Amino acid sequence: MKSILIALSAAMLLVAAGDYSNRRAPGFSLADSHYQQHDPQDYLGKVLILDIMSTQCQTCLRLADLLVQVKAKYGDKLGVISVVTLPDNQNTADRFAKDHKVTWPVVFDSGQMIASYLRVTPTNPQVHFPHLFLIDKAGEIRYDFDGTEDKAMTMEGLSAEIDKLLK
Repeated sequence: MKSILIALSAAMLLVAAGDYSNRRAPGFSLADSHYQQHDPQDYLGKVLILDIMSTQCQTCLRLADLLVQVKAKYGDKLGVISVVTLPDNQNTADRFAKDHKVTWPVVFDSGQMIASYLRVTPTNPQVHFPHLFLIDKAGEIRYDFDGTEDKAMTMEGLSAEIDKLLK
């Protein structure tokens, strides 16, 4: 009976997780506009939201405003890193951070980091913005959301998933 409950619990976790979840978060070290390096390893012991976005994406901008609220709610228990790629640059990233009161790092990727998280291959070449990854305290991706999903775009939905990871 206990093994059935464990199997059901694991199956429920897989249903709640997105297509890129339930694996170790790929490592990276990327610079922000001040040339400071940021690495998911710096956030071990905290829940980390990794936000793959574009400053030209209106959904990404609305999501950033929500993430400001989420970060304020959880404070130091939660880390956030936003990742941008071309055509974004230092100017667009700094303007985005200022306009949306973003206090966490906005880092620059040439495409390889994003490709590793979204499992981009020649047969799966698509990248859609935004995409959120919720990484647990041990560095495992537990949930990922296409930023257009209802759950990812509400305080209640994100808070529920973060609360699970903080327990």
